[in-house]
Amino acid sequence: MSTVLSSKEAVGERYELETMRHAQQMTWKAIDQIARVITPGMRESEAQSRGKEILAELGMDRIWHPLLIRFGTNTLKTFKQRSDGDPELGAEDIFFIDLGVVWQGHEGDAGATFTTGSDPEMIACAAAAKELFKRVESFWRSERVTGVALYDFAATQAQVMGWTLNLDIKGHRVSDFPHAIYRGGDLGDLDQHPNTGLWILEIQLAHPERPFGAFYEDLLI
Repeated sequence: MSTVLSSKEAVGERYELETMRHAQQMTWKAIDQIARVITPGMRESEAQSRGKEILAELGMDRIWHPLLIRFGTNTLKTFKQRSDGDPELGAEDIFFIDLGVVWQGHEGDAGATFTTGSDPEMIACAAAAKELFKRVESFWRSERVTGVALYDFAATQAQVMGWTLNLDIKGHRVSDFPHAIYRGGDLGDLDQHPNTGLWILEIQLAHPERPFGAFYEDLLI
């Protein structure tokens, strides 16, 4: 990995970039498997229970942040907010999965949004969160800007795309477990260029008029 610039990017003795890549890959594998078992008629609590079973089957070390699966209007909730009730997934609906899982001592963290049915605005919202992530990721790859600048860029791009970016969600550190001892803060508050394999870029969008949103996050690597 490139040179660590500050204590905000400190890592433990076990940290290896390739193992971070492995954690990333396993987290996406888990998201794919969990998404395939979530179907209309299932409740959020049922989806979470099934998700934990799948993570155990895949051989995770442990969950390092609560497994979040949000249905419908709960897709507007931030990580720290509780879901309203225990909604049932509809035939024309939207949901996201947010996983924080330790694999081989390293923290995987990823999230994506999915839809049931054929509601064009829900489908567009899910696609927009992923597209905005890709635009910001590309900006990070091509320009040595700060984390602050990345989220300024994200907000501008979201507006251009016709969506509302939730700036209460601004990314965070990951590392060998537990990253919390390094206190890196939010990516969106970082006043230096974020190095590879250390930061999660989070994108959460809201539909400008209807009560749902979309979420997408992944490791900047």
